[in-house]
Amino acid sequence: MTHHPPHESGGVAAVVLPALVLLVCAGGYLLLARRARRRNPVRSWSPWRTAAFCAGVALSAAALLPPVASFAHHDFRGHMAQHMLIGMYAPLALVLGAPVTLLLRTLPASGARRLTAVLHSGPARLLAHPAVALLLSTGSLPVLYFTPLYDTAMAQPAGHWLLHAHFLLAGCLFAHAVAGPDPAPGRPGVRARLVFLGCAIAVHAVVAQLMYGGFWVRVHAPVTEVQGGAEIMYYGGDVAELLLAGALVATWRPARRSADSSHGHNVHVLYSP
Repeated sequence: MTHHPPHESGGVAAVVLPALVLLVCAGGYLLLARRARRRNPVRSWSPWRTAAFCAGVALSAAALLPPVASFAHHDFRGHMAQHMLIGMYAPLALVLGAPVTLLLRTLPASGARRLTAVLHSGPARLLAHPAVALLLSTGSLPVLYFTPLYDTAMAQPAGHWLLHAHFLLAGCLFAHAVAGPDPAPGRPGVRARLVFLGCAIAVHAVVAQLMYGGFWVRVHAPVTEVQGGAEIMYYGGDVAELLLAGALVATWRPARRSADSSHGHNVHVLYSP
């Protein structure tokens, strides 16, 4: 295969713009966390949530800024490292920051009601279902790498950034659907979510193995680069999905039933994250 370097996008602007966007995201989250602490000092916002969100911003910056971004422009292995960071690791950290819960705590009552109504709407419930999230995130991999879509997208700056946006948003959606601490009306139980996570693991492994073997791959890059990218997808994906499984266990709060002996009946307690 012949390697065609992707079109370089924008020089200084390609560095400054994503850096500014990420700084605004981090700054906005920190301001909201401070407001949440001031509003309710007793139930203060968790510093672990803040640390997780900031880690997600840092991972996004590592993917979108040099040296990783520069490497990704010229080497498929760099692209795959970028894909892992922005599509799997950063989304998990961002989702564990519970940004929607933070918004609900800091918005005025009317704004919180409107946001809650959106979360309970039919389209939002459908979009946040693990099956849809799986299709948009992991299901897009064969379409991207086994058709001319990858080369087409990477040939233009707009396609390059749209690909980044897809990786990040679809990754956040899947992490939220499987293990997010934010409200998710209609989310299936833990067993069903583990099944969807298992499907994601299987698809990642199959796509990576097919890429390594050179079957159906439509990526115009040297064989060594494609094989190296496949290895990054295989092992990097495994680690990210194990972290997601750990997050699922950590954020799961079962309904527990305890007996109230003084009243002679059962009391149901639901622990919320």
